[in-house]
Formats: sequence, C-alpha cells, structure tokens
Amino acid sequence: MKRLITLALLLAAVCSASAQEEIRKTGLNFGPLPAVSYSSDLGFQYGALLDIYQYGDGTVYPDYLWKINVEASRYTKGNSVLHAYFDSKSLIRGLRVSADLTYLGNKTTNFYGFNGAASLFVPDLNKIVDGHGFYLMRRDDIRFELTTQGRIGSGHWGWVAGIAFNSYKTGHAVNKSLDINSDYSLYDLYVNYGIIPIEEAYGGNHLDIKLGVVYDTRDHENNPTRGTNIEAFLFGSPDFLNGKRTYRNDYLKLAIHLRQFFPLGDRVVFGAHLAFQGLLAGNAPFYSLQTIQPVNRKNVITDGLGSISSVRGTVANRLQGNSYVWANLELRWTFAKFRWINQNWALATNPFIDLGMVVVPYRLEQMKGLGQDLKDFPVASVGGKDYFASDFYTGRTDGLHTSAGLGLHVIMNQNFNISFEFGKSFYDGKSFGWKNNDGSGIGMKIGLNYIF
Repeated sequence: MKRLITLALLLAAVCSASAQEEIRKTGLNFGPLPAVSYSSDLGFQYGALLDIYQYGDGTVYPDYLWKINVEASRYTKGNSVLHAYFDSKSLIRGLRVSADLTYLGNKTTNFYGFNGAASLFVPDLNKIVDGHGFYLMRRDDIRFELTTQGRIGSGHWGWVAGIAFNSYKTGHAVNKSLDINSDYSLYDLYVNYGIIPIEEAYGGNHLDIKLGVVYDTRDHENNPTRGTNIEAFLFGSPDFLNGKRTYRNDYLKLAIHLRQFFPLGDRVVFGAHLAFQGLLAGNAPFYSLQTIQPVNRKNVITDGLGSISSVRGTVANRLQGNSYVWANLELRWTFAKFRWINQNWALATNPFIDLGMVVVPYRLEQMKGLGQDLKDFPVASVGGKDYFASDFYTGRTDGLHTSAGLGLHVIMNQNFNISFEFGKSFYDGKSFGWKNNDGSGIGMKIGLNYIF
C-alpha cells in the first residue's frame, strides 16, 4: 500500500503541472477493462467488463443520457459474476429508468451467524485459504431489478418505484478451490438447531416491490462536490413464490439513506453517508438479511453489513439482523487532474471511517437455544481447542463496529471510477483497540466507484 501511495504522489506531481481544461464529452464513450481485482473475502477476480456512456451533444456532461455496464468474471475462491446494467434519463421523457440482470454464483460466501457480537467469531476458523470452511455457506442469487424515477413538481423532490426479483439458492459450501471442505459449518449448526428452518435452508424466490421518495441537490451524482441526497423508501415481498411452507416469509422493510457533501476548498470534499434498513413487519428469510436494496445500483455487490459496500475492513456480512444502521465518513482529495487519450482524468484519495451495528436482532431466542440440550457437542476444533455448539451464542448485545482506511481512485470523465480501498476493523463493539472480532489483517478491495 505504501508503494501505491508513493506512485500516486509522483503521478500527482507530474499531472498537476500538465493539467488542462476539461473536455466536454459528446457521443459514445467506451470504457473496456479487464475485470482484474482483489477482495479479501472473495480472492482475486479475473474476467472482463465494459462501461458505455452516451453523452449526446455534450450539454448534459458530466451527466449522461444513458449508460450500460456489463461484466463477466470469476474469483479464485470459486465465485462468479455475470452482470448487465442499464440506466437512462432520456429513454422515456420525464422518467429515469434503470434495469439490472445479474447472476452471483457464490459457492462460498461468508456466514458468521446473526446479530453481530451475539455470534462468536473465531479468527482461526476463518482461514479460508487454508481450507477451513466453518464460516462458509453457499448463496447463489439470480437478480432482476427494474426501477423508475420521476420528479415531484419543479423542485428537488422526486418519487421512486420499482420491482426486484431474487432467486436464492443456499446450502453447504461447495468449492473445489479449497484444499479441503469443512464437514461441518456454522450454517449446518443453525439448520440443525432450527435457527434456520429447513423450509428456507435451501433458498427461495422473492419479488420485492419498492416505493418511496428522493431528494437530490448534488452537483453531480457519481463524483459530487456539494449537495444533499435523501432516499426513503419501503420495500417488501409477499410470499407467494415458494410453494406451501408451514409458515410465511412475507416482509415489509424501510430503507433511509442520507448523503451529504461539503466542499472544503477547490479539490477537497467531505462526504457523509448515514443509513438505516430495517424490518417493519413480517418474517424475512435468513438469506435476504444481507441484501441491501439501493435506489440506483452503484456496485454489482451491495450486500452487508460488512466489507466492500458498507463497513470496509470488516469481514463480509458480519452484521446481520432484522434492522441495522451504518455510516460512512470520507475526506475526498482530488490531487491531480489531466487529459490523456482525449479523456478527462482525475486522481483522488479518500481516508475514511465506517461504522455499523445491529439495532433489532433476528431470531435471538432461537440462538439462545444453541447447545442447551443433551446434544451439546464439539462442532469445530482449531489450535487444540474444541468449540461446542453453545459457544457460538455469546449472550452479548451488539455494539458499534468501526473501521478505518484509505482509498485511491482513478476517475475518467467524472463517471468511470477505478477504486483501490484498504480498511481495518478496530472496534469490536465493547472496547477500543485493534481487535479480531470482525476480522484480522487489512481488508482490501479493488473495484469500481465510490461506495456512496
């Protein structure tokens, strides 16, 4: 990371000296790239992606008339991504229309239980590269989203409405990339004790309906320097696609996002994102807990809480509950602007602090039953220590989980943003200090876009 920062500063010195007035982009603009990235949770990614922007006659630049993003890639830990996204503000007069079609083949995804600190995290059982799969499960997702937005009057308020279909396939982790596959996992333990009922243990299909309001005064959506963005919407799913279960998984949730940007000089911006997503009514299935519903999809993967899209530096999906809150605070410094190959480029860095916690627990009473019978037995062993079923409910109420880190962004035409971010968890919900309750080491992500 030190070499990366040094290289960025050298580039800044060269580019600042040759900075030129920004080109007003017109017509089609293509951004093909190899999909080469790295995530501490997923491994190395390889494949290809393409961003296409249509700027028309340039009067809307740096905004665009429409955008297409496609990606096909795999990760070395066995997961795969097939993704297509379309976003247009001109297809239908007065409406913004976006559509997403994605397949996420997660043969191994992180599963650390429910309710944050209430679920025991053992770092030595999380060494996936050594074949330890105790915190692994399978979670494939076929996703289709269609969202429309329009204005309310002539001001900054608008409405949003959409549908999102998800077909989840869950189960025990299947990954030939691991040296060995664990015979028993936390997912299996939850199924055996009924915390995850057998009727939803292997996934299900859900059609979410989304309706809400949006307020937006940002000067630019993808690379803002000032303004406010508020999103408040309801989304829910009637359970009519899963056959005859002995119980229903209908649910209604509320999501609220506040994004605020303050300019601190010509090239420095302070950005803050405060968010809540929570259950208002019903019984959400366990496999939907980590799905964070967006209005406009900035990233292919928006699961949480934890890792690349929410609390960077923590392990993926560490904080799952009926309701959770999180915040992202960043200082964005654009230290170089220049023109190259007839494109507008910028280099920026963003030191950040992220926070998150579960505020309404999920199936807590069922978790209390772990090992509280004659069947309590060792379910995992590492370093000469046996861990029993009862160990994996700690009895703790979740506290605030915090991480900090630094990013480097290479931005083309204020829209196409190649992101390098490094984060580390340093607060485990009870006491300050560098802790291992949310993952050890430095989490790393190479991908696209700011997370807000």
